[in-house]
Amino acid sequence: MIKLGLTGGIGSGKSTVCQIFSHLGVHVYNADERSKWLVNHHPSLRRDIIEAFGEASFEDEVYNRAYISSIVFKDQEKLQKLNAIIHPIVLKDWDEFCSGYQFSPYVVKESAIILEAGGRKTIDKIALVFSPLELRIKRVMERDMLSREAVETRIKSQMPEEEKMKLSDYIIYNDETHSLIEQVQNLHQTLFAIHQAL
Repeated sequence: MIKLGLTGGIGSGKSTVCQIFSHLGVHVYNADERSKWLVNHHPSLRRDIIEAFGEASFEDEVYNRAYISSIVFKDQEKLQKLNAIIHPIVLKDWDEFCSGYQFSPYVVKESAIILEAGGRKTIDKIALVFSPLELRIKRVMERDMLSREAVETRIKSQMPEEEKMKLSDYIIYNDETHSLIEQVQNLHQTLFAIHQAL
């Protein structure tokens, strides 16, 4: 089984690409969704986050994402601290997910920070969803009802796209000029061929 990591900056369109993979019958692991679920349900995660960021990290037993975001997106050290708490648990969860689909030709792990978080160790190939910066800013402002400044702060906290491009095996262009469906179908066929050759 091939483990494909799907990454890209905020607003690049990773979720849309994952929907296309799902329609093709591919099993997709959404690291962001799973980490949201895990911080609310995993006892040691909750304890460690409160210890690091205070009681306000949870409000009525629910992870206070807005509070944590207001801290970590302005401070690289605190962002790394949060990632160091959450990532080992998410990696273990990913391993369990993979073992459930070990007879599939390939599975997809969607994560904005695969490359930053050293996730390459648990991934065979990386596909980057690339979108022009202005388009990403516009999408996130509309989607999350955020100011331009807030979106730019989040983008700056992530690895530059140019760097990600150098580290990726495949690039999927989500720039409103290339067909997303066609690109995902081509990658799907490529991965099938690689799996059959193994």
